[in-house]
Amino acid sequence: MILFVGVAIMLLALDASLSSEEGFAEVKAYLSSPLVKLIVWGLLSALLYHLVAGIRHLIMDAGHGETLEGGKLGSKIVIAVSVVLILLAGVWIW
Repeated sequence: MILFVGVAIMLLALDASLSSEEGFAEVKAYLSSPLVKLIVWGLLSALLYHLVAGIRHLIMDAGHGETLEGGKLGSKIVIAVSVVLILLAGVWIW
C-alpha cells in the first residue's frame, strides 16, 4: 500500500517538474529536504527489493531454484543484491 501511494506521489512530482520551469524549481526545492530524501530513499529501496525479488521469481518460473536448497540460496542472493543496490541508491540520493 505504501509503495503504491509513494509511486503515485512521485509520478505527480514528475508531472509537476515537467510542466514548467517553476514546477521544476518547486519540486527541486522539496527534494532538497533531508526528510524528503529519506522518504524517497525508502521508496526506492522498496522498489529495488521488489524488482530483484521479481527477477528471482521469473528465474524460478523458468525451472531453476525450485528446490528447498535453491529457494534458500535464491533468497540470500536477493537480499545481498538488494542491499548493494539500496546502498548505491543511498549514495546517489545523498
